Amino acid sequence: MKTFTIYTDGAARGNPGPAGAGWVIVDASGKTLVENKKYLGDLTNNQAEYQALLLALQDAIKLGDGDLKLCADSELMVRQLKGEYKVKNDGLKPLFREAVLTLSKFKSYTVKHLPREQNEEADQLANEAIDEHFGKG
Repeated sequence: MKTFTIYTDGAARGNPGPAGAGWVIVDASGKTLVENKKYLGDLTNNQAEYQALLLALQDAIKLGDGDLKLCADSELMVRQLKGEYKVKNDGLKPLFREAVLTLSKFKSYTVKHLPREQNEEADQLANEAIDEHFGKG
């Protein structure tokens, strides 16, 4: 059985403001399978966090069925996905529903909150996506 770990991060400069997503997928041995980023347009930081997750999940689906470990530094998103917080923001509700639906396609999954300093690669990719969009990359 394959096991994947996904590291995701969304960044927004302003709230809302120009936003980017970054994500890294590694296998059980720590080998990087996917490293990606995308400029998202103007979003809130929380919307960018969910968009990063959704984009990462699409890449993970392409890798095949398996067990998934999701790691993110967004405490709000992680707690919402674990059912510890309700999703009250109307802008997040459809993103949350899509995330739960997509996660259900995996054999199993866990969600873990990481301190920001343990999610540097995804954070860097999210910020690079913004910088490159504005010709600073």
